[in-house]
Amino acid sequence: MNVPAPVRRLVAAHWGLLAVCAAFLLAGALVLDDYGISTDEGTQRLIGRAALDYLAGGGEQALDRVYAPHDRYYGAAFEAPLVLVERALGLEDSRDIYLSRHLLTHLFFLAGGVFSYVLVLRMFGSRLLALIALALFLLHPRLYAHSFFNSKDVPFAATFMIALYLAHRAFRRETLGAFLLCGVGVGVLVNLRVLGLVLFGAVLALRGLDLLVAGGAGERKRILLAGGAFALAAALTYYAAFPVLWTDPFGGFGEVWAISANHINPAINLFRGERLYSPDGPPLEYIPVWMGITTPPLTLLLAVVGAAALCWRAWRRPRDLWGATPLRFNLLLALLVVLPIIVIFVGRSNIYDGWRQVYFLYAPLALLAVTGLHWLLSPADHGWMRAGVYSLAGVGVAVALVSMARIHPLEDSYYNGLVDRTTPDHLGSQYPLDYWTQSHWTLIKKIAEDHPEQEILVALDTIWKQDYFLSESEKGILSLSSRILPQGFYSDQPVSDQEYTIRIYNNTVVRIRGRQLEQGEKREALLRAALAGEPLATVLPDAPVAQAAFDMYHDENLLVFVSDQDRCEGWTGIIIRVHVYPVDPDDLSDESIREGYDFDNRGFFIWEHAASVDDRCIIIVPLPDYGIDNVGVGWDIPGRESERVRFSLAPPDVDPAMLAGEPLVRSVFDIYRDGDRLVYVREECAEQDIQAAFFLHVYPVDADDLPDTRGQHGFENRDFYIWERGSGRRLDGRCVAVAALPDYPIASVRTGQLGQTDQAGRWAVRFALAPPPTAARAPTGEPLVSSTFEVYRDGAELIYVRAGCTERDAEAAFFLHIVPVDQGDLPAGSRPHGFENRDFFLWQRGGRWEERCTAAVPLPDYPIASVRTGQYDEAGRLWAVEFALADGE
Repeated sequence: MNVPAPVRRLVAAHWGLLAVCAAFLLAGALVLDDYGISTDEGTQRLIGRAALDYLAGGGEQALDRVYAPHDRYYGAAFEAPLVLVERALGLEDSRDIYLSRHLLTHLFFLAGGVFSYVLVLRMFGSRLLALIALALFLLHPRLYAHSFFNSKDVPFAATFMIALYLAHRAFRRETLGAFLLCGVGVGVLVNLRVLGLVLFGAVLALRGLDLLVAGGAGERKRILLAGGAFALAAALTYYAAFPVLWTDPFGGFGEVWAISANHINPAINLFRGERLYSPDGPPLEYIPVWMGITTPPLTLLLAVVGAAALCWRAWRRPRDLWGATPLRFNLLLALLVVLPIIVIFVGRSNIYDGWRQVYFLYAPLALLAVTGLHWLLSPADHGWMRAGVYSLAGVGVAVALVSMARIHPLEDSYYNGLVDRTTPDHLGSQYPLDYWTQSHWTLIKKIAEDHPEQEILVALDTIWKQDYFLSESEKGILSLSSRILPQGFYSDQPVSDQEYTIRIYNNTVVRIRGRQLEQGEKREALLRAALAGEPLATVLPDAPVAQAAFDMYHDENLLVFVSDQDRCEGWTGIIIRVHVYPVDPDDLSDESIREGYDFDNRGFFIWEHAASVDDRCIIIVPLPDYGIDNVGVGWDIPGRESERVRFSLAPPDVDPAMLAGEPLVRSVFDIYRDGDRLVYVREECAEQDIQAAFFLHVYPVDADDLPDTRGQHGFENRDFYIWERGSGRRLDGRCVAVAALPDYPIASVRTGQLGQTDQAGRWAVRFALAPPPTAARAPTGEPLVSSTFEVYRDGAELIYVRAGCTERDAEAAFFLHIVPVDQGDLPAGSRPHGFENRDFFLWQRGGRWEERCTAAVPLPDYPIASVRTGQYDEAGRLWAVEFALADGE
């Protein structure tokens, strides 16, 4: 076979590159099926499909395919070509589609490695250094694993390496074409992630520096022309690959920037044992720490050496910074590691899932490591010294390979020796393990291999999205089921002795236990009903404990949600938050205690547990086995108001015979007294009756009995919710609540409810539990004045009396204005008004007992000319009288 001479020369010159690439291609083909589908891959594919359909004239409807509105503002420069290949090959089976995506994403990652080889070869002229650069770039364990299933962060990192090469080439050649090509590369980079603007700004900054030191008008013109061509090519490429922005380029870019800077992910972002969830972004050390504990140690060490060497050279030869020199480009690499971290921190951007959004920082970091290696080799005149340095690099590469092989296929969970990897289950409590559920693919493949003759039902939170990767034979064995409990698989044959566990670094990543369906167990009864479509009435309690969009039932150790069919079909992306409050706070999980919560979070996506049964949507959620005080449930539905409900699982202990008697008062709730408790009862109770807060103000016979902090109010506040501390719940369609009373003598009680959103739903009643002290007073003689209340004088007091007193009469405020004979007797603050104000409420000076209201108000000790008194409420004055006293005669 006659091989062309240019090809022979290329092979002879770069046989090492070809050998390494061949080895990685072979390895990639062998492990392609070892990696599952990440939780974001479906959305990424939709972004590519939406962009292509939009180009084909699909309009805004094409963009609606993307799950979340902000997803349309992710660039499609890589996703759209993946979908093009899928359509060109006519791929329809989900396994073939995702395998092709994984293969193409990995090939692009290898292309980024090839450009690292070429760039280092241009920088240092050493093929051996270039091969080391290729190995360092490709053997980062996390990037290698992500290169199969992460089609957004790894392509951005590979494109960053390609754009760095194009930038180096442009400044080295100083031609218009080179800067145009560099602009195209940077435009694609910014399209993939807006953080690519860091390199865009760096190129323009270097052009500006060149302009400052230009020798003449002709050179300045050339520099300006090349810089302008670069910027124009970058902008045009960016928008050409972003059809969503064509109708509104500037406004659309603003949306992209805002989403990138302010995107908040509600997922758990575990960092050094704490869960970070803040719209202000992570702390400054977040990215450096993540890079430090997940990057092979050799690369970190050499990068530090490289950065130190560059600073030393810049100190000794500062003039080299003003021209397009190797020193200037190498310093740019160091700045490209540091500047994005500062920009992200200052802009308060949210970074989560480790540091995957900034994997691109590894490209300049790896090049810095090669710079450090080159610096170590520079003074090594003796062969043994050079051999030692190269041996160090070889050992580092070998260690990275061994580390990856030991944890394959979970390289995306790689941590180096800078963190504690030996203490059992310590690492998983400090940092996330397998946040994209790659271990689940390994798990379910093993289950399928071990049960070739059985039909296995695997919980949705274990197999979620991995079913797209199942072969036809595996689909016949494993069935995706959202109808069973999490972290489990079921069979109609004995599997209860089998447990599958994935561990890494002495930490459990995922564990799943097999269970056989056994008649008689409550969970299995519900499961069988779900699978067989049996009526739920045969396995559920008669009445729900709460009602909202779902009817919620409590059945032994399960919480069961039941609603219309469309809840399963239309609410798949909705999160239901289930907060379980224990009776004993010591029962809380370690995670809840660490986060400072007073509840255990059992939240889930509806698709995790929902199933359609008997034309209904049913969700089965297991509860913890400790004593539960109450449960809070909530969800947010786009375009609708959020819903929140709280309820107790334990019914209150109420004597039915007591409820058959006459209540103390009838209102929205009838109120009974049962010893040292008040019992509230409402027939045909609605959910809003359960959720609204109750206020309970207890007025003592002796004000000295009040707690010190409550004395200033004249009552003790015992407000409560019906669901707290076992206070009550809905029983057989009616609400029952129990509130404990204090152990001192009580004069009266004021209680009621406030509406959940405003005052419209308010009700309130006031009633006495003992006659007020004024009730026994019977003034003799004629009253001073007769109106709604009769007013008497009894020595140094005014006595207010009304028979047949209503609740409204008792609640309205009294005003009492006292005019003295001598204005000088007034307190200083009252003199401008000409009277002393002694306004009061009935409950402050008396009370209501057996439909008779009485109050005794002390008068001042100076001579009084006249008195003006009466009552008023929110609507205005109810009655008023004015009369003279004998003091003024």
